[in-house]
Order: sequence, then structure tokens, then C-alpha cells
Amino acid sequence: MGFQEVFGAPPEASAQAPGRVNLLGEHTDYQEGYVLPTPLPYFTRVEVGRAEGRVEAYSETLKELRARPLGGGPQGDFLDYLLGVVWALREAGHRVEGARFYIRSDLPMGAGLSSSAALEVAALKALRALHRLPLSDQEVALLARKAEAEYVGVRCGIMDQMAASLGQVGQALFLDTRTLAHENLPLPPGVRVAVLDLGLGRRLSESGYNERRKEAEEAARRLGVKALRDVADLCMVESLPPPLDRRARHIVGENLRVLRGVEALRRGDARAFGELMTQSHRSLSRDYEVSLPELDALVEEALKAGAFGAKLTGAGFGGAVVALVAEGLYPGFREALLARFPSLRIL
Repeated sequence: MGFQEVFGAPPEASAQAPGRVNLLGEHTDYQEGYVLPTPLPYFTRVEVGRAEGRVEAYSETLKELRARPLGGGPQGDFLDYLLGVVWALREAGHRVEGARFYIRSDLPMGAGLSSSAALEVAALKALRALHRLPLSDQEVALLARKAEAEYVGVRCGIMDQMAASLGQVGQALFLDTRTLAHENLPLPPGVRVAVLDLGLGRRLSESGYNERRKEAEEAARRLGVKALRDVADLCMVESLPPPLDRRARHIVGENLRVLRGVEALRRGDARAFGELMTQSHRSLSRDYEVSLPELDALVEEALKAGAFGAKLTGAGFGGAVVALVAEGLYPGFREALLARFPSLRIL
């Protein structure tokens, strides 16, 4: 199957965007903090053609063709993301009267690898090419975030879309989500980023993500700051009632871990960076309470198998684990984990 077979005409433009794992900086982006994702060599590819008054899309992964007119609301399927990007472009004043999309992807969905942001960014870049829109890659990321937050209804931060639009495979994107200042930093030499997927699916809009976000906002309000990024002293969070104290402790500590992680990357220090990843996971599990017993067990087994560090990646409540492993140890690392978790998918 292809665009021509589904829609009876050749595509007029195409684009792709990668998934990502977040090495450090989990649940900091919606509090204007620091993040450190790295794009993966797995992509969502989108071909696009013109349509009038509607959005049509075929997903090669789902083997589904869906269509809806412009102007309707989200219905909880993959088409929401595509209607969302067309809506965001129209809201920004760009004349996009509709579109047809053909989607193919080798990126696992629901594993916390940001398949939704990859789809949004790929679709926007394809529409940018089709309509010759004067949009920078950063503007594409902002429109993708607007589509997901305001149309689809997932109150995400900006990290995923920035990583999909601006990141480079093999490097970490150090991003200040307040100013959008960013820098791509090489990963330490001789290491591999391994994604460990147990197939624990999740749906952010139905999870505790929005609840955690509200708790973080309330913690910032009680501390009298615009965002928890402005709290420089961890001792300040102890004045908060539970569970707000734990939520704020994670975010404030995570921002510090990102900054220390950047220093470790500049030194090429894989061991120090890995230790920060493991600290991040334990904070996500104990203070932010977004892990699951299966993810905790997978992190501990990854460390036993020789990883420098490991943590859940993404919003939690399911998803995958990311581990930093020396290239020379990777075959034994992989063998040990598959012996312990036979159904594990390692990317």
C-alpha cells in the first residue's frame, strides 16, 4: 500500500520526524525547566496531498483509513493529531483547507517514545513543504505543541515536539523550556542508548499526567514563584503539605540533575551521567509516583546487567525504560535482560 493506492493520486510532499527518549528532565518542561532528550533512529514518515474541507489519513501501522470534516472536535483516535495540526496552522493564519495523509512508522506507539509528537512534527513539516509555509523548525515545534495541548487535550510541555523537530540522532538536546534556548551535545564516546520496552501501554489523557501537572502548579503557587524552575533551594519544598512537597522535590531536583548531566556530557563522563539517570528514576518512582513495579524492576535489572544508569522515559504510568550502556558490554547486557524478561523488546 501507498499514498497512490489509497487516495488515487501521488503525494505532493513528504517529511519525517524521529521519536525520542528523555535522558534527564522528566516532568520539568511544564514548569519551565530544563530537559535533555535524545532523538532515536526510528521515524514516523508522512506523505501529504491536498483536500478540501476535510482531513483524511491512512495509518500503515493500524491499517485504518479515517476521515473527518474540518471544524469537528477530537474523537480519541490517531486522526485527532492530524486534525490538530491543520487546526493549529489555520489558527496561526495559514490557509490550509484540508489534507490527505499517508503515515508509516517504525516507532513503537504507547512506549513513552513520543510517537504523537513525531507524527505532529512530520505532518507539519510535510504541510510546510506542500504550502511553502515560512515556518522555522522551532515554529513547527510550537504549532505541534499547540495542536496536542489545545486540540487533542493532552496538556503536554514543549520538550517532545522540540526534540522531534530540532534534535539530532546521536546527540542530546539540552533545552531551556522557558527561553527555548537549545544546544545539541554529543553523547559520551563508546556508549549506546538502549530502549527497553515491556509493552506497558498507556494513554496520557486518561492517566495521572494532568493530575501531576495540577499538583506542580499548586506547589509553585504556594511557594510564590511563577514556576518550580525558580526554586533554587531544595529546602524550600519542605514547607509544602504532602504530596505537594514530594512533587516539588522531584521537579526542583530534576532541574539540578539536568544541569549536572550537561556538565557530565561536556566531560564525556558516562558513569556520572548514568548515576544521574538512576537518581532521576528513583525520584520519579518515590516522589513523583509515576512509575510502575514492572518499570522499577526493569531499571534494577538493567543496572545489574551493567548499565551506567537507567530510568523510565516519558510521562510514566507505563511506557519504556532507557539505559546507558557501554558498547562493549551491550551483547551481554541484552542477553541478561532477555533471559529475565523474555517478552522484552530492546531498541
